[in-house]
Amino acid sequence: MPPVALTIAASDPLGGAGVQADLAAFAAFGVHGASALTAVTAQSLTSVAAVSPVGADLVAEQIDSVASELPVAGAKTGLLRRREVVELVAERVERGVLPAPVVDPVMVDGRGVAFVDADVAEAYRERLFPLARVVTPNRREAELLAGVPLPGPEAVLDCAEVFRGLGSGAVVVTGGAFDGRPDDVVITSAGDAWVVPGQRVHTRNVRGSGCTFSAALVAGLALGHSLEDAAAAAARFVRSAIEVSAEWTFDGPGPVSHALRSAPDPSSQRPSE
Repeated sequence: MPPVALTIAASDPLGGAGVQADLAAFAAFGVHGASALTAVTAQSLTSVAAVSPVGADLVAEQIDSVASELPVAGAKTGLLRRREVVELVAERVERGVLPAPVVDPVMVDGRGVAFVDADVAEAYRERLFPLARVVTPNRREAELLAGVPLPGPEAVLDCAEVFRGLGSGAVVVTGGAFDGRPDDVVITSAGDAWVVPGQRVHTRNVRGSGCTFSAALVAGLALGHSLEDAAAAAARFVRSAIEVSAEWTFDGPGPVSHALRSAPDPSSQRPSE
């Protein structure tokens, strides 16, 4: 069977973000997707009407059920929301139930609006980041982690040691919110750092772009590709998803589209020298 990737995240009924986006991205790369729901939401493009968290015990049972039946080659986290859920995911990684995950921290959105409280953010730092294969903060989350403004890729590179201090194998700061720069910045614990160039697509329809990037990254890694190739392919996939949705018209920022004919091949995505 194809490689299996597990997403541990919340549901987005609009399909642009959360578990729905993750599963669509996995499928686009030819990876079998499994899921463990952390919350069920009711939301529109402009507001969240309701959030019903899934209890930690049930989240754990979902993870254990998947891992007992399927060979999980890659895992990622989205919105975890509660400290006990962050800790149970960390515990499953420590026990070898899950591989080192890609952690999309989902702490702050691109506008700076917080999704989790300080207790959850602390659990991320103390328990989950040190176990992560990759952490994928957006610009606002990266600024929270670094404690300084990050207007562009150069500022991220200047803070490389701070991000290495998180303890994960690598950090990819996604650049959709950089001032005029859609580049992503990769920083590894081994001391390497590089910029994945991006291209601006003029549209407000970017809802779910962060979820989609991290899911595409997981898929590339689960297929056995290098971080360099997987990150470049994920960036290309997100840009294509935004391009497809650019002509859609909504009252608010719309979702990216996962209805692509094919996903980029990570083995052919090396950045030019």
